[in-house]
Amino acid sequence: MDNPYTPNAGAAPEILIGRDAQTEAFETLLKRLSRGRSEQSMIITGLRGVGKTVLLNRFVEIAIASKWEVIELEASKHNNTHFRQAMFSQLKSALLRLAPRARWTARGKRAAEVLSAFAVSVDGQGAWSLSWDVPPAEGFADHGDLGMDLTDVLVAIGEAAKEQEKGLVILIDEVQFLGSPQLEALIQAVHKTVQKKLPVTFVGAGLPQITELAGDAKSYAERLFKFPKIGSLEGDDARKALTEPAANEGAIFNEDAVDLAMEITRGYPYFIQELGYQVWTVANAHRITRDDVAIAKEAYDSKLDGSFFRVRLDRSTPLQTAYMRAMAELGPGAQKASDVARIMGRESTQVGPTRAELIEMGLLYTPEHGYAAFTVPDFDQFMLRAVPTLDVPAPQRRKKTTPTP
Repeated sequence: MDNPYTPNAGAAPEILIGRDAQTEAFETLLKRLSRGRSEQSMIITGLRGVGKTVLLNRFVEIAIASKWEVIELEASKHNNTHFRQAMFSQLKSALLRLAPRARWTARGKRAAEVLSAFAVSVDGQGAWSLSWDVPPAEGFADHGDLGMDLTDVLVAIGEAAKEQEKGLVILIDEVQFLGSPQLEALIQAVHKTVQKKLPVTFVGAGLPQITELAGDAKSYAERLFKFPKIGSLEGDDARKALTEPAANEGAIFNEDAVDLAMEITRGYPYFIQELGYQVWTVANAHRITRDDVAIAKEAYDSKLDGSFFRVRLDRSTPLQTAYMRAMAELGPGAQKASDVARIMGRESTQVGPTRAELIEMGLLYTPEHGYAAFTVPDFDQFMLRAVPTLDVPAPQRRKKTTPTP
């Protein structure tokens, strides 16, 4: 009951440490936009378990305290076809929070009409319509182009928000899973609100490849956004992330216990939370010793292997598993595609599609051209434990087809 550690996906630690620069940048962003001044927005990048989602949740608290309306989305490669529907639903709610329908001004009513036009679209799956009993505007958000339509909507809502002396922030987690059309549309729409000095912005979080994806979507993305990279906590911040939650419950870590914990976790926020949780279950006094940490390590390793790591391996095909095992054999850093292929006894062209699949799944990213690295810290060590022997499936031969006489 009194365990102060929170090793859960996106769960905020009791004390958020080491992210002051990002929270201050977000506060500055909202304040400048509120005053009609431009400011680069941000897309936070980092590996799994470094606290990107936690930071976005903190941004929600800051935005609400600043009287901004917030839209929260988690991107998924499975729901890009429903992106317009999801945006309509969220924007509709945000508009009604900005001002109830009975208090709509001319700008509020126009924003609702533009949003109604956005709610009807024809795509590859045919026409769809969402319930919204406001007549659609003509000539706005009805172009059949997601970027142009979303631009019209965000400009209209931004004008209504500005009139109410409020703002709108769109927070999207797992940005790397947005399809190119969706990401391009968001960047295009936000770019127009910046030009018009409207209090609208988009802040995202994703794996390291999002920097390249955003640049590919729109060449001006590098000027529209900052891409702060967050990683492991360092020095006193890492130590405080472990010791301060315990101190709030009246428990104190010995210095050598903290030293061992830092050696085990290397300062990764999720790992600190998991190790702290396991240490709390084995310590039997209010002074936590190095022996307590050493004893807890077995449960810590088992928990990470059984959940944090295993859930990713279980989604992989035998060939994908072999590719990751070959990478692990080469070491923890980014590995050259040709070296991985050599370890597998294949040509780069033969395993290139497998590498691309793992990147699309979010298991690998490309820190530089021709290289790939794991998106999960210490995943190489797990692969060596979980798959002791590299077993590369035999190439599948194409079946010969007999011509129809």
